[in-house]
Amino acid sequence: MIRVLVVDDNPIIRDALRAHLDASGVALVVGEAGDGRSALDAARRLRPHVTLLDYRMPIADGLSIVAELARLTAVLTLTSDDSDVVVREMLRGGARGYLVHGDFDPAELVRAVSVVASGRSWLSPTAATVAAESLRRAQEAAEAGARADQRHQATRRGYGLTRREQDVLHLVAEGLANVVIAERLGLTEKTVKNHLHAVFAKLGVRNRTEAVLRWQGRQHT
Repeated sequence: MIRVLVVDDNPIIRDALRAHLDASGVALVVGEAGDGRSALDAARRLRPHVTLLDYRMPIADGLSIVAELARLTAVLTLTSDDSDVVVREMLRGGARGYLVHGDFDPAELVRAVSVVASGRSWLSPTAATVAAESLRRAQEAAEAGARADQRHQATRRGYGLTRREQDVLHLVAEGLANVVIAERLGLTEKTVKNHLHAVFAKLGVRNRTEAVLRWQGRQHT
């Protein structure tokens, strides 16, 4: 028998999950909890094989406890929230699976519990789509960042700017005033001005606009 802890702030949902699992002959609900803090206490006391964890709960929500809970039991998120942020962060926090209400029937619930108890992962169709799309966007962002870094490195090569001078010039290129740059970098405004004077000298320019253009490779020495 797979020992299951059901964590949801809605007692009607807890009752329905208990009925489905206890009737399966595969799993047995050994405890319930209606908030994150009680869930951790119950997991430590009952040592369930699998915990069905809701995301939105009082006192402590699912995201705030999933990492700690995952050290005690296999976590299967079961919630109505299918946003990409929640799916991604719950899985990153240690949940082995993710089910979305309305996306599964009782038989699939039992299969998901069995799979997660065995150490494998289970995602409902909605969660799988969200997770795949999130990974795709993260990969695209990483590749775009790498390309931008390569371009920046190419344009900076040969100017001899220090890292701090590069940081200042990058913020100048964003159109920020010296006082804002100083706040962003934790410097005094005078120090920012000194860095800019050094940048102008190294780039052979007279003002901020020329410095940005040279930095971005739009002018040639």
